[in-house]
Amino acid sequence: MLLDPLGDRLSLRKHTAKFQHWISPQNQELYVDSSIQPHTTISESTTMPLLETSAMDERLRFIVIGAGQRGVSYANPVSQMPNAAIYAVAEPVNFRRQHFGKTYIWGRDGKPSAGQEFSDWKQWLAWEIERRELERSGKTVPPGVDGVFVCTLDSMHVEIMLAIAPLNIHVLCEKPLATSLADCVSILRAFSRNPQEKIFSVGHVLRYSPHNQLLRRLLLTDRVIGDILSVEHTEPVGWWHFAHSYTRGPWRRATDNKDGSLLTKSCHDIDFLLWLLSQTPDGTDKEISAHLPKTITSTGALNQFKRSRKPNRAGEATNCLTCPYERDCQYSAIKIYDDARLAVGHTHWLNHVVHDIEDTLQLSGVDAARRSLYANLERDYIKGVTPDGEIAKRPWYGRCVYESDNNVCDDQVVTIKWDEDNQSPLDRPGKLATLHMVANTEKECERRGIIYGSHGELSYNGKTIRYFDFVQGQETVIETPDAPEFEQKIKSHGGGDRGLATAFVSAVEAVERKGIEAEEAQRQFVGCTLEDAVRAHAVVFAAEEARRDEKVIQWKTWWETKRLQCEIESQAV
Repeated sequence: MLLDPLGDRLSLRKHTAKFQHWISPQNQELYVDSSIQPHTTISESTTMPLLETSAMDERLRFIVIGAGQRGVSYANPVSQMPNAAIYAVAEPVNFRRQHFGKTYIWGRDGKPSAGQEFSDWKQWLAWEIERRELERSGKTVPPGVDGVFVCTLDSMHVEIMLAIAPLNIHVLCEKPLATSLADCVSILRAFSRNPQEKIFSVGHVLRYSPHNQLLRRLLLTDRVIGDILSVEHTEPVGWWHFAHSYTRGPWRRATDNKDGSLLTKSCHDIDFLLWLLSQTPDGTDKEISAHLPKTITSTGALNQFKRSRKPNRAGEATNCLTCPYERDCQYSAIKIYDDARLAVGHTHWLNHVVHDIEDTLQLSGVDAARRSLYANLERDYIKGVTPDGEIAKRPWYGRCVYESDNNVCDDQVVTIKWDEDNQSPLDRPGKLATLHMVANTEKECERRGIIYGSHGELSYNGKTIRYFDFVQGQETVIETPDAPEFEQKIKSHGGGDRGLATAFVSAVEAVERKGIEAEEAQRQFVGCTLEDAVRAHAVVFAAEEARRDEKVIQWKTWWETKRLQCEIESQAV
């Protein structure tokens, strides 16, 4: 039975503290169970058991490091592939690790086998190094994995990537690759081998959705509007989604270098533009270089989510559960997490707030789930009293959006300019592109845009592509299929998550099972190199520098200088 929206909810706001004993440790903090062991300790005196011979033995094996939303976004499609399996998980949150393992690895009633469950990536790495040493010495050991999905918090990527590089293993790293240009270049250097031996992918998923694959073919292969001259691309983050992730959530603070939401939210939008406007069309001679930008500039600001915009009626309240304006506020945590989700049975986003809320709902009912939710939402801090380190290390989903410690842009425009390149066999014209990332939108991450060409105009919105031919005077409209229901639920970038996972696994299979050279498999299936991915990140960092310093970046000079600087600094360390 649901609680009365005005009666019992008000009581919950006043008396949430009494429900604390219902809340398990992992709901109060990112609970790290350091006692977990990888189910078999490897030693000289231990013979590790082989798994039973089954179809699993023939499938490619992957470990997911970080079993949050992004880990699930890749694990779900991989688990449905006949040629691949999620074989292991490394995740510090106990409930999340168990839920992920039961869903994708050992089953609801099963138990993890040797080498399938780790409390963090370091535990897996140590286990894998020892497993390889014993294998080389002739010992019987469980199988290792063919590839790794790195889906942890952004700030952890560089440490993980540099640590696993010596394993010489296939890797898909979630975007952004790293939170600084220097770290991106370090990863590039660590994984660059000549000749290339393994596949490397970055979570630039917009390239891989069916809609965008068709869009690129229409533009670059079929040339339905002739030469591309100008692009207006918009990333509508969504009014509540920005509040959840970039005001209250993990991505609310800029990096030490003051790079913000453009990096964490829209680096794959920049990659999308470069994919359309810089990268050569499919089938082009690989000796023809990319059409690189001439200049980059950007403007942006934090306009909405700050104290000066706080409604007067909210007074000094810093938490939605004690705010007199709560019922009239669109950003009310009660409205967002209870009214719009828990009360109607939508629990996906609630997993960010209370990790085990789905199990609580199923086992103990909606009242217990609501108590768990409100106990988390009531948690707050006092500016100037609570240590900043304590504030920074966790999300505060009940915090007033006008009183948060966020400092990333909620509105930003990037402008990229290309000069004409008539020295190339492709005879490429000059062109201009803008990316507009904006928080307060009705649509949630449903990218849209208009592309102007020499012979026509095209518009897109993730579902429909419409183009008008100036010569024929005709309009063509193409509807692209929806992603599966589960992928729509978890916002899978229009099928881009599945597309990237499929491309990555196909490339790994080509190398490991079909004898195709890694460089060819990378080109054929992934469609871009690690160098391309790092360049896309560099454009983001250039745009952020342009925004901060209010200047225009000369791309070629800037990139050459920055890359050399990164190399010099790395050698000095």
